[in-house]
Order: sequence, then structure tokens, then C-alpha cells
Amino acid sequence: MLLVVALGGNALLERGEHPDEEVQRRHVRAAARALAPLAAEHTLVLCHGNGPQIGMLAAESENDPALAHPFPLDTLGAQTQGMIGYWLARELGNAGMVRPVVTIVTQTEVDADDPAFRAPAKFVGQGYPEPVARRFAREHGWTVARDGPAWRRVVASPSPRRIVELPTIRRLVATGTTVICGGGGGVPILAVGGGRFEGAQAVVDKDHTAALLAIELNADRLVILTDVDAVRRDFGTPRERPLSTIDVGELRTMPFPDGSMGPKVDACIRFATATGRAAAIGALREASAVLAGTAGTTITTSTGSASAPRRTR
Repeated sequence: MLLVVALGGNALLERGEHPDEEVQRRHVRAAARALAPLAAEHTLVLCHGNGPQIGMLAAESENDPALAHPFPLDTLGAQTQGMIGYWLARELGNAGMVRPVVTIVTQTEVDADDPAFRAPAKFVGQGYPEPVARRFAREHGWTVARDGPAWRRVVASPSPRRIVELPTIRRLVATGTTVICGGGGGVPILAVGGGRFEGAQAVVDKDHTAALLAIELNADRLVILTDVDAVRRDFGTPRERPLSTIDVGELRTMPFPDGSMGPKVDACIRFATATGRAAAIGALREASAVLAGTAGTTITTSTGSASAPRRTR
């Protein structure tokens, strides 16, 4: 089967951990060990998050006295794709995977008229006292907002419209290559006319990009692996319980937080609705079981099933 797997950034750096290289590489090694059995049996397209990593680089750039202006987000996104992609490719090989592995710095076209640009809401970078944050806003043209006791930069998170490197990804997949792409949702770019593009000061949700890739590549499954074991009904209440299987119709009636489970659920609904094939959400450490449907949550449609037919690739 062809699998598109989305790997959460927090699965590579847990909340509250210091972002040292060795800490992150230890998590990448664990991720590679969990993913290697999938890659041995199936053709794998792997997207990864970059929230903690781009936040770290943004903070370094914001506070570097040698820079007249911090590096723009599109450049920082490309840097994190290269860094995390290199780690993943190396550790997949160290985990015994024999298929070729390629990391592609991916560009994702977004729409300048996307409503997200009119209401930036995605926090990036570190927190500051309000006077400092407002000074940065004046100097760099940022939008800032309160995040708990501190103030942080907020940016747009527009929907992905097109993966620029999709034809290359498709050709690599046809050869059985494991492709690492769409890291951090891809570098957001805007068409500016005449066939030209420029970087957008935004971030794209990696789960939405993974869903777009899975649809465009005609994948058999979309699998979203994170640091939670399953989608949960009545989350945060005494009635909370994990869901093993659920239909997209019922899933649409359930509320989920925008900043965590919401994008994952939306991505699975989009894929399952567009293809009639199942999607799954679950814990990275249980990757094989999530694919098999014995762990995590499997999302199906009334026209599809949890067991779409295997196809030779």
C-alpha cells in the first residue's frame, strides 16, 4: 500500500523539553524505529511537523544582534525541513530500512486571499513582555497577541492549495522510494504573477498538507501519528473515552480544539471523504497497530471501509 504518514512535531520534541540537538535526535531515532516496519512493507510518504523547531529558530533569529531583521518564516521553514528531514533519513537507514530515502524541501502554494491572512492566529516564536512584543511589532511589521502571561507573534495559517514538487514526489513514489516531504506543511509561497512566487510569512498545517498529498497521490491510507493514543469522545469530562472506529458523518458533529486535535480530524475527514478510504490517528509508538486498526482511531466513510483493498506499487 501507499501510505502518507503525518508525524507531529511534538512527537519529536515533547512539551517542556529543552530543544538540544541530542534530545531531538533521540526522539527521531525512536520515531524511525516505529516507522521502519511500515516502510519495509509499504511505500511511505512522510510529512513531519516543525512547530517546536521553527519556534526555536525564530527566537534565535529575533534575538541575534548581528541581524538587522529576523529571518523570514519561509526561510526558517525551509531550514527546519532540511534539519528534520536529514535526521529522519539517517535514522531510518540506521533502523535497518533498505528502501532508498529522499528528503525534499517542499513548497506549498497558498492563496493571498485566504481568510487566515486577515486574522492571524498561529503563535510562533518565544513569549515577551508586552512592551517588548509591541516594539518588535512596530519594527518588523508583526501582529502580536497575548498567550497566557506573555505576548507572542501570531501569523496566518492558510490552507494548502498546491504542492509545487508534487510531480517529482509522484515519480519517486512510483519507484518505491520513501519520500520525506511537506515538512511543517511545506514552505508557504504566493503567486505574484508572471509565473513568479515569493515566500509568505505564514505557516501551513502539516496535517492539511498531508491530506492534500494523500489525495493527490491516490494513497491507500492517511495515518496521523502524534503523542496521543486516540481521538477521544467527551474529551476532558468524566465521560471521556477513546474511539476505535468512527464514521466521518458522526465525527463532523464533534468539537475539537483548533490548536491540537482539530486539524488532525479535519485532515482525516477530508481524505476519507475525497477517496472513500480510511484514515487513522494514533500514537507514534504504536504506528503498526494504528495502521492495522488495533490501536488509535480509524476514520471511515459510509462508502468506504477500514480495509481498503491492497494495491501493488
